[in-house]
Amino acid sequence: MVMRQHGSGRAGAVVAAALVGGVIATAAGCGGADTKVARGAAEDPAAAVRTAADRLVAAGSSRATTSMEMATGGTRVTIRGEGTYDFRRRTGQLTVMLPNSASGAAGHPPITELLAPGRLYMKNRGAGVPANKWVRIDTAALADGNLVTGGVTDPYTAAGLLRGAQGVTYVGEENLAGTTVRHYRGSAPLPTQVTKGFSKGAVPFDAYLDEQGRLRKLRQQFSYVNQGRPVAVASTTLLYGFGAAVSVRLPGGRDIFDGKIQP
Repeated sequence: MVMRQHGSGRAGAVVAAALVGGVIATAAGCGGADTKVARGAAEDPAAAVRTAADRLVAAGSSRATTSMEMATGGTRVTIRGEGTYDFRRRTGQLTVMLPNSASGAAGHPPITELLAPGRLYMKNRGAGVPANKWVRIDTAALADGNLVTGGVTDPYTAAGLLRGAQGVTYVGEENLAGTTVRHYRGSAPLPTQVTKGFSKGAVPFDAYLDEQGRLRKLRQQFSYVNQGRPVAVASTTLLYGFGAAVSVRLPGGRDIFDGKIQP
């Protein structure tokens, strides 16, 4: 199916939605430790989680790895991303890997995504787009606010949801890739402007915070409607390498593709 994009508004949102829809269709074809635990259990779990996003901003930047598992109609696919993110400027760059087809054939070549406030840029996205051109999407036009349809969850957006965390409980202390983290569980309400894109107004989550209160791992579960079909989504974001250098150059107008795009 051929889609036409005029500028970066509604049609751009269609392009992002096609990423999820197209992928689904293709795939179908010890003492001290005890003290730490006690401290984690004694603190206000909700307060710890609600300030996690601010701790990330204070940290400045990090490396990020994302995984988005989507299931619909008996089909399950996973999209993975890796890159860096600046929490102060809310900009980042991720390389997004799409899955192989059901037959085992190689999937779509990696997509480069640039994240910025209110904007998402994608290179190597869709047939008919020149190799040196970007597709720009205004994320305000996306029904999910770029939590799902970009194929990855924007790290700042994901963490920002935790500011409204509710029903938070402390699960316990764990080891995450050699780092001691405290595991919390709860739910977070979705912003009013994106709730119509989801079947529920709140997102269940598991958040893992380090000794500095920084978010190290976040798993969120969405139930999202894509092209009329319900899609169960589990998004996992891993943050590490705090202080990593982040260099994002946003494309100018001449670098933006405006034309026909095939998913």
